[in-house]
Amino acid sequence: MRQRICQLLAFGLIACSLFASPARAASAGYTQTRYPIVLVHGLFGFDKLGPVDYFYGIAAALRSGGAQVYVTQVSAANSSEVRGEQLLIQVKQILAATGAAKVNLIGHSHGAPTARYVATVRPDLVASVSSVGGVNKGSRVADVLIGAVPNVTYSLANAVSGLISFLSGSPTLPQNARAAAASLSTAGTLAFNSRHPEGVPTSACGEGDYQVRGVYYFSWSGAQPYTNVFDVSDPVLALTALAFNGAKNDGLVSSCSSHLGRVIRDDYALNHLDEVNQLIGISNLFETNPVTLFRQQANRLQGLGL
Repeated sequence: MRQRICQLLAFGLIACSLFASPARAASAGYTQTRYPIVLVHGLFGFDKLGPVDYFYGIAAALRSGGAQVYVTQVSAANSSEVRGEQLLIQVKQILAATGAAKVNLIGHSHGAPTARYVATVRPDLVASVSSVGGVNKGSRVADVLIGAVPNVTYSLANAVSGLISFLSGSPTLPQNARAAAASLSTAGTLAFNSRHPEGVPTSACGEGDYQVRGVYYFSWSGAQPYTNVFDVSDPVLALTALAFNGAKNDGLVSSCSSHLGRVIRDDYALNHLDEVNQLIGISNLFETNPVTLFRQQANRLQGLGL
């Protein structure tokens, strides 16, 4: 009897190995892009804060498929232009270290206009920009806060963003919460887009140019503020979603505002934090895993030779 059980276990292990091998082979090189992938965080963001990555589990998943991945750190709170200049310095450092000619930028939230800034001032260094829940036409939440927040709140926000940068290893980065709020407002993004229009849709909720000056533009976003009862951030996003008066949104950015270049999808059942697999991987169990979306985008870039 014992021998029979051992034979069955051995057969099971062999079968699992045979079935698993094609999957491993299929994933090998799946995310291997020609140019390095550079991830750019949003407002009050960071590269790594203790054991928690901003892009939780995403960089590791991309690397496991063959991609070169760099996670950048810019001011947790500042204007799109200031953050963009900081990102540009890091892009040049990455290119110098890797010998690559260009990078693929993927920005979340305020990271999208930050990445767009680099792509418009130095398109020769950028192969693509992918916007994830990007504030490309402003956020009504920012509009509401600008009209309601007293000056002391900006001072507190500067202190918080300074602490975030300190804890994530970049204590010298300048913080300016007022400038960040202005950049993320409808009026602020309108002004920014007049200077950096590449990839921005000219219609209210359409697509933008897929390629401008050699740079490819993509976007995707969620449209469900409350997604998981175990995520403590979901009630906050459900509250901020009220600012959109019923328009489709992820809790902080409307779906139409997130559009840039080729719109992959703007209605995933994910909220603003789910889009980067936060908090610590707690997202909608009935939607595509956020990590998978990043892997799919890397494969999409690979298919374009980027």
